[in-house]
Amino acid sequence: MISLLLSSPLAFITLALALVISITLHEFAHAWMADRLGDPTPRLQDRVTLNPLAHLDPVGTLALLFFGFGWGKPVVFDPYNLDNHRRDTLLIAGAGPLSNILLATLLALIAPLLPIPLALIQVIISVNIMLAIFNLVPIHPLDGGKILSGLLPRELAREYDAALEQYGIWVLLLLVFPVAGGTSAVSYLIGPVIGLVEGILFFLMRVNPLL
Repeated sequence: MISLLLSSPLAFITLALALVISITLHEFAHAWMADRLGDPTPRLQDRVTLNPLAHLDPVGTLALLFFGFGWGKPVVFDPYNLDNHRRDTLLIAGAGPLSNILLATLLALIAPLLPIPLALIQVIISVNIMLAIFNLVPIHPLDGGKILSGLLPRELAREYDAALEQYGIWVLLLLVFPVAGGTSAVSYLIGPVIGLVEGILFFLMRVNPLL
């Protein structure tokens, strides 16, 4: 990211804006869903808002700028306030990636109506798709870990959670650490999926009757 700032300030600003929008929406969706399911914790912490300042983590933002990999401020919720802990945790976890996919799809459909350059819209779409699919990787602390835990049989879910709460962060670091050619293992795993979804949405933009 810093090298991009030095080589192309406009591209850096465009990417930074797309990341702020995507992360803000993602964390807001977690908070909104928890609030809707009866847990007041996110609202008490002022997280049910689209104000980026409520959702950007200082360390995660700096990591994003310097290393191209970062994170937003996690939304905290109290499972004891939920009617159905397993189901509702799954819904809260899934709300983040789903919000990014919905925004990307909506932008692809209404792009010609927006007073925004198409190039910026494409960057926002790409960033939202990457954020959504990366977070669906089924390991903790990513959303995919909580989603898979909610789908597994209860006993298997306990074993899965216990293992990944202990080792999940190390597995994640191994996945995002650049390997041969400077590309991370997770990029090899999810890159084709990201490319497929992006291709579908960019195709929708090209054949959009509003163009």
